[in-house]
Amino acid sequence: MEQNAQRELLAANPEWSVRELMARLAEALASQGPALSLGQSATRTVDGDISLVVATTGSSGVAKEVGLSAAALVSSAQGSNKFLGASAGDTWSLLLPATHIAGINVLIRCLELGTEPVDLRKQQGPYPQVSFTAIVPTHLFRALNGDSNLMKHLVDAKAVLVGGAALSDALRKEATAAGINIVTTYGMTETCGGCIYNGQALAGVEVKIVEGNRIAIKGSVLATSYIGAESLWKQEMHDGWFFTSDFGKLENGRLIVEGRVDDVLICGGVNISISAVERFLQNRYPALTLAAFGVKNSEWGDALHLAIAGDVAANEKEITEFLVEEFGVVAKPRGFLSLPELPLIGIGKVDRKKLAELHQEGTH
Repeated sequence: MEQNAQRELLAANPEWSVRELMARLAEALASQGPALSLGQSATRTVDGDISLVVATTGSSGVAKEVGLSAAALVSSAQGSNKFLGASAGDTWSLLLPATHIAGINVLIRCLELGTEPVDLRKQQGPYPQVSFTAIVPTHLFRALNGDSNLMKHLVDAKAVLVGGAALSDALRKEATAAGINIVTTYGMTETCGGCIYNGQALAGVEVKIVEGNRIAIKGSVLATSYIGAESLWKQEMHDGWFFTSDFGKLENGRLIVEGRVDDVLICGGVNISISAVERFLQNRYPALTLAAFGVKNSEWGDALHLAIAGDVAANEKEITEFLVEEFGVVAKPRGFLSLPELPLIGIGKVDRKKLAELHQEGTH
């Protein structure tokens, strides 16, 4: 297919079975059928080298349509299987939505292994055994807190990829002690999902830290462009490196992700990292489902608030004392928001903008 040729873009039908989606995906990757879009798109055609378009809002809330080539998607799948030591005939279970890159990755890894994923998204009762699976921290929490069927499934797997959101140290330690072989993943739609496993770059991927401790990624898994927003893509690319919205550091060759570039609140002139606050609280209160967010405040500039979801009771006074002791008086929460569950963007990522809106609604 010529470089500048156009190809049809077909929206994946949510009613398709996994087998049909796999077949359509295989055709798209081989340029024997239309490119696929996960979700509705205003675009009807894309450049010939794009096989998959994934709508993502990321953690920033800004909607983008990411165009991914067959070469990038296959490189990601092969790199993942190689890291895990997967071989032909090994199986994956599908526990993630097939509307997100993490779910699609499971399908492409299976295509590379010559198998079909075991669809467990609506599973009731005992889970069948598979070689590998991919989950978000919420799955892990449920397995460790009463879902014995899921727990056995994870323990029996050779390895369990955990991504989509930060995994607390406490939850990871508990999972490891229970016999689950955890592999943490870092990446985003623009890198075909997770491309850093346990802090190590997959084959064909490079990572470095640039100005402002920002994480930059280069390699065969990078997206081709943002559909309809090519200029925005060029802004985020620098000499072949994709500058992420996360900051971190490299220690002994391993990447440690410390938070998002835009997750810093300026409270009374002092910078507070939302990620640091959440990590601190999750390690102290592993049973709590919580998120930190900022609300504009005439006295403090940004005021730290906490949202706590679920039925587990939270000691607000104790939490406040711990935060002030750790981060100073500016980290005193100016409000607590109780919710049945946290609003999410994508899989596992908290919608902080929505939390701020819910707070404002509650004050009126």
